[in-house]
Amino acid sequence: MHLVRPFAGLRPAQAYAAEVAAPPYDVLSAEEARSRASGKPWSFLHISRPEIDLPEAEDPHSPRVYAKGAENFGRMIESGVLVRDSGPRFYVYRMMAGSHSQTGIVVAASIAGYDANRIRRHELTRPDKEDDRVRQIEALNAQTGPALLAYPDAPELGALLANAANGEPSTDVVADGGVRHTIWVVEDPQALSRITRAFDAMPALYIADGHHRSAAASRVAAARRAAGGQRGEASYEAFLAVAFPHRQMKILPYNRAVKDLNGLSRDQFLVRVAERFTIRSSNAPVSPGGPGEIGLYLPGSWYRLSIKPSRLPKDDPVARLDVSLLSEQILTPVLGIADVRRDGRIDFVGGVRGPAELEARVNGGEAACAFSLFATRMEDLMAVADTGHVMPPKSTWFEPKLADGLVSHVLD
Repeated sequence: MHLVRPFAGLRPAQAYAAEVAAPPYDVLSAEEARSRASGKPWSFLHISRPEIDLPEAEDPHSPRVYAKGAENFGRMIESGVLVRDSGPRFYVYRMMAGSHSQTGIVVAASIAGYDANRIRRHELTRPDKEDDRVRQIEALNAQTGPALLAYPDAPELGALLANAANGEPSTDVVADGGVRHTIWVVEDPQALSRITRAFDAMPALYIADGHHRSAAASRVAAARRAAGGQRGEASYEAFLAVAFPHRQMKILPYNRAVKDLNGLSRDQFLVRVAERFTIRSSNAPVSPGGPGEIGLYLPGSWYRLSIKPSRLPKDDPVARLDVSLLSEQILTPVLGIADVRRDGRIDFVGGVRGPAELEARVNGGEAACAFSLFATRMEDLMAVADTGHVMPPKSTWFEPKLADGLVSHVLD
């Protein structure tokens, strides 16, 4: 079984690509999705967030929602908005945001490789979110939201992708946030074979984002196998993914805001923090410059926290992460937040919003304090995955985001 394989993608016809392209299903609220899709009948949000086409009171996980998504999907295919390629392809995918550019490839990634941990994960998944993706895949009989993968240095593969990206792109659109998404189709049999072999030579791939999508695809494959379906090369034995070289990927911090100080006064809180960190006042918002440094915002004041060497764990790739240091040294012992997954007192703020969003939440009374973090590095993510451990929730925020709808994987 190959680690990845080409597939016959379902893609927007060129005239519709700009309208179809949509943000990932899980970065918008239902209200935001309704607003973005308003007046755009071919926006992929009608498939990825079909509740926007039903009354607002509708449960987003009701059978009617999944059925509506399938109805919208079928309508876009029947209308020629989405068109299936005639045979197996790879799709070189470039994202450009400002001065940042990354070039990867859309693939059908092996479920067997995922189950055997050659496609490695670093996060736990929630059953309810897996269930949602399983129902969506089954309703559409397709995978429409790609997982984001990283691969280690592979010069030969890089040369193959660069060569493919020299030609005329099949899709070239500027979507949300001014991000440019460009796709080139690879169909030459020799190129398909060389790309496949280049991935087979890799020790592992790494899931950067899309743990629920990949886990759901694995569950769908297992269910179809159990029902007597085909094995091996069946389309459901792979999941839709976009793989990029890890050195090109851009991670922003995933910051935290906490609603209260756990009954402590401001001075008492700072005294407790000072037991674990060296504290320096800052006249400007703090964006940490390296590992072991955390920004703290209290009403009207920024502080730069540096972990005391005696508090820094040794030889533990998870415990040394800044998100772990914050949890183990402040959130749990000082603020009483033992489970960041379930405690309603903590909120997570994507680094794309910057320190200004942390200030706004605290100054507006929504939070009592907020923390800016140093972004997790790709090498740290890969080290955690290689050891079979998992990272704390909301450890990474990848930017720019993939667009939904540009390539889908139909389950024949």
